[in-house]
Order: sequence, then structure tokens, then C-alpha cells
Amino acid sequence: MKKVSIVFYISTAILLLLVLVGILAPAFLENLTNTVQSFITNSFGWYYLIIVSFFLVVCIYLLFSPAGRIKLGKQDDKPEFSRISWLAMLFSAGMGIGLVFYGTAEPISHYAISSPTGEAGTEQGMKDAMRYTFFHWGIHAWAIYGLVALCLAYFTFRKGNVSLISATLKPVIGKRAEGIAGKAIDTIAVIATVLGVATTLGFGAVQINGGLSFVYGVPTNITTQFIIICIVTALFIYSALSGLGKGIQILSNANMILAGILLLLLFIIGPTLFNLNLFTDTLGAYLQNIVNMSFRIAPLNEEKRAWINNWTIFYWAWWIAWSPFVGVFIARISRGRTIKEFVAFVLFIPAVIGFLWFSVFGGTAMQLESNNMGMISGLATEESLFGVLENFPLSTTLSILAIILIGVFFITSADSGTFVLAMMTTNGSLNPSNRLKVIWGVLLAAMALVLLYSGGLQALQNTMIIAALPFSIVIAIMAVSLLKSVNQEVKDFRLANLRSKRQS
Repeated sequence: MKKVSIVFYISTAILLLLVLVGILAPAFLENLTNTVQSFITNSFGWYYLIIVSFFLVVCIYLLFSPAGRIKLGKQDDKPEFSRISWLAMLFSAGMGIGLVFYGTAEPISHYAISSPTGEAGTEQGMKDAMRYTFFHWGIHAWAIYGLVALCLAYFTFRKGNVSLISATLKPVIGKRAEGIAGKAIDTIAVIATVLGVATTLGFGAVQINGGLSFVYGVPTNITTQFIIICIVTALFIYSALSGLGKGIQILSNANMILAGILLLLLFIIGPTLFNLNLFTDTLGAYLQNIVNMSFRIAPLNEEKRAWINNWTIFYWAWWIAWSPFVGVFIARISRGRTIKEFVAFVLFIPAVIGFLWFSVFGGTAMQLESNNMGMISGLATEESLFGVLENFPLSTTLSILAIILIGVFFITSADSGTFVLAMMTTNGSLNPSNRLKVIWGVLLAAMALVLLYSGGLQALQNTMIIAALPFSIVIAIMAVSLLKSVNQEVKDFRLANLRSKRQS
């Protein structure tokens, strides 16, 4: 087995302690996460909005700056994967289960249950619901992922550093990146990754359970979810052992094919023209209001502030908690691409695909609700997708396809997660051992089960928000480090050109 770092032992000790507390005192863990989560969202909501907007500004700057010509690697490096496979892998890792889980549930919640603007159940409420869904899953989310991935890819492949979060901070903190401070940062990244991935796996297990319950009447409880997680854990560990080039690439391409088929079928048999019009109108409203939504904190309205805490702050925390995992993974598959190409594709292409997904699934759900053809809002979150599909021909087939899609997304996310965690705990090894992947796979499954057992979806969300706060500071330092390094490289390049012209 590749030599593991001290980060492995520290992080696993902390996580095993959390698992133990969750098993022995689930009520205590639920109350603790509720208290800490409430404090963070009420005290640091403003901070989350500002810091995530800062990450987006940094990405936009790099897209248009002279640094965009810099390659993530040596000048003769070529991309390892085709552009289609590259996009499929980054999309599967970056959104995956969450997109399927919230595809109908979020728009219908904003429209019929709790509106971001207080216009629930109206035509304007429908527009607002979709606009804020676009906002939560749009370029802000991908800016977080992209920035972390860009830092890692640049310092690993361009500068020759080990593929660790701490190594990206050397231009700012110097040799301390290799000492105690660096180990602490890498430990925070590992814990945030485990909690973020475990949360997503929990969502996946709950929704698979919801689909089986809706279609076949399977009981919805922790026992069923335990069985689902055990089965999928065995599958994703098998996939992880097959290696990055085979397992994850094949699964990611399968994800995109299955998701494309499901999307296309509902687009055709659903309210096609309505969804196209909704997509176009919402895209314009999203672009027009993006600055206002980015800094909306509602200081004088407790109801709207609570909505922001429950949705926007939760999402920003989710993306931040997932960013070390997604960042390491995207960096690993992005060698040979320029900064400009990287930012353009990572920031915009997956966001647009997500917008289309929400327009079709969320738009269909809202139209069914508004026409009283199906009370989608009355269903549990994990059942809303299947409640929509029930209203159309081939409903059972579509539901089975959706369950398979969630399962494959589940396996892909966990597969990628075990690879990334093994990398992060073997001093950045690009080919970590299979044994370590298995260890992380089992621990991820255990964490997902404990969080579900100790408080269900709410405990999952609470834990994510808590894990994201310290790592957001790390990302901010990474951004400063990257800007400092690429700007210096651009400056050196200009000076070298100037000397060359003078000599000639």
C-alpha cells in the first residue's frame, strides 16, 4: 500500500469518533448539529454570500486575463480524455445525485410550499421558483468547484507540486504548507470531503428508497436505506478497484447517456413548448438579477432570511464542502488544458445542462401542480420525481430508469470520492492503492448511514454547513495563491519577450 500520511490517521480518528457518537447517541448528534448549524447560518450567512461571489469574480477574471493562455501542465502536454468524456466526468462528480434529487423537488417547493419572494402559487411565483433554482445550481456552484480544481491542476501539473490542497498555498504561507499548518489544512479538506460525499450518498439512498416505495411499495425506513447503501457500496468499491481510466470514465459516460434519455423522454411527452419558454424566460431573468440574488440576505425580513438560510446558504455550504473532492477529481482529469478553456467549460457548460434539466423536470412538476393534475408538493422530497413521472405514459419504465440513473450516479460519486480521499491521504499520489480506496469506501458508507440514522436529511444538511465554514477560508487563500502565481508567470513571460526583442 502506498505510504499513508499523518492526515489519514488524524482524519479517520475524527471521523470514527463521529460515527461512534452517531451510533451511541444519535439524538445528541442531531441536537449538536442543529445548534451549530443554526449559529453558523445566522451569524455567517453574509460571509457565505460574499465569499462565493468573490470566487466567481476570480474565475471570470482568469477567463479574460492574459493568464488564460497558461496551460495546466507543460506546453507539450495533451489532454488525457476527450472533451466529451471530460465533461461527462466533471458533471457526474460535480452534480450527480443532487441534480436528480432536487430536479423536481426544489422548483415545486419554491413554487407551492415556500416562495423566495412570497409569491407562492402564482405565475410570478413560478418564475421566481425557477430563477432561484437556476441561481443555486448555476455558475456560482461551478465557480467554487472550478477554482479549487484550477488551483490543484495548476500547482500539480504546471509547477510540479504534490496534488494536495496544502501545496497550493505555498506562494502565500511558504514552507508552513509542508508543516503542521499544511497537515491541518489537508485534514480539514479530507473531513469536508467525507462529510460532503457522505451527505450526497445519503440523499441517493433516500431517493432510491423513495422510488422503490413509490413504484413497488417498498418500506421507507433506515433498514431499507442500510441495505441500499451496502449493495451500492459493494458496487462502487468494485468500480474503484478497476482504476480511474476504466471505472469512473465508463460510469460517467453511462450517467450522461441515461440522464440524456430520461431528459429527452420527459421533454417529448411532457409540456415541451411550456418548458422551452420557461427555460428561455428564466435564463434571461437569471442573468438580469444575478448580482441582486448573489448578495440577497433580507436583514429586515425574518421569513425571507429563514428561506435564504435553508436554501441559498445550504447550497453554498454544500458546494464548498464538496469542492475538495470535486476539485481534486476535476484537476486530475484536466491536465493539458489551458486556463481559459478550463474556466469556460467548467463554469458554463455544466450550468446550462443543469438549467435544461430543471426546466424540463421542474417546469413539468409546476405545470402539473398549477393545473391540479397532480399534487406533487404533497409528496416527500425523495418521491417528487416519481410523482411527476406517474402522470405520463410509460411511467413505470421511466421510474425504473430514474432509479437506475440515481444508482449509477451514486456509484460514480462514491467511486470518485474513494479515489480522491485515497489521493489526499497518500501525500497526493496520483495512483493510490486499492486497499486504501476500500477503507475510504467503507468509511463513506458508514458515515452516510450514521447521519441518516441520527437525524435523516436534516442531519445531513446540518453537517455539511458546519464542514464548509473552515474550508471556505482555505479556498479564499488558494485563490490569492493562484492569482499571485499566475500573475507572476505572466509578468515573467512579458519580461522575457521584452528582453528577446531588445536582443534581436
